[in-house]
Amino acid sequence: MSFTDMFSSINPVGMVVLGLLLLFSVVSWAIIFSKIFAIRNAQRSAEELTELLWTQRRLDAVFASGARLSSSPAGRLFSRGYEEWRRGKGGTSHHGHGSDSLIPQVRISGMHAVGGPENLVSVEHTLRRGVKAEMQNLERMVPFLATVGATSPFIGLFGTVVGIMNAFHDIGAEGSASLATVAPGMSEALVATAAGLLAAIPAVIAYNFFSNRLRAVGSELETLSHDFVVLAKDQ
Repeated sequence: MSFTDMFSSINPVGMVVLGLLLLFSVVSWAIIFSKIFAIRNAQRSAEELTELLWTQRRLDAVFASGARLSSSPAGRLFSRGYEEWRRGKGGTSHHGHGSDSLIPQVRISGMHAVGGPENLVSVEHTLRRGVKAEMQNLERMVPFLATVGATSPFIGLFGTVVGIMNAFHDIGAEGSASLATVAPGMSEALVATAAGLLAAIPAVIAYNFFSNRLRAVGSELETLSHDFVVLAKDQ
């Protein structure tokens, strides 16, 4: 019995189950590929920006030279903190122009006075909110992988149970329980279980992998925020 014959003879409930599992699998792989690049770039940019911060040791210099990281979570976080720090210093904010990214053309001078406690509190609050927003953006759709991993085997099992019920019904109708009669129906029913496992296993592996990587990215962003405040105290 070929795979074509097997799938063509699957009952309607089994086809619905297989279609749903196929959709879960396609969406899961789309999330996996997108998050691999997004999380990797986020961690790399956070490390580069933290290194740049301690190399330059001047927030305005980092702001001017870090434009290539402006589209990254770390760049957006730094931009939020920098704009709030400048606002407390009496600088002109660029948010009025609809941009919260690093702007290399702007160079700030004459801002060497130590910021007041209220300014630093405001900067810390802005950075905390920025870390939360960036992590929420990175974590978006990742819980769907956990959902797929948890539900796909049961959806496949449901299709298998329905297929076995139909197989036994056919056995009863034919009045024969020979292997030739039982095997085709059972094999068709087990296809749903196999499909459920194929959808669930990559999703579970990817979810655990991304959970660890996201914790690492969160730690890097927290480090960047802390270093930003440390340097802001002396500028």
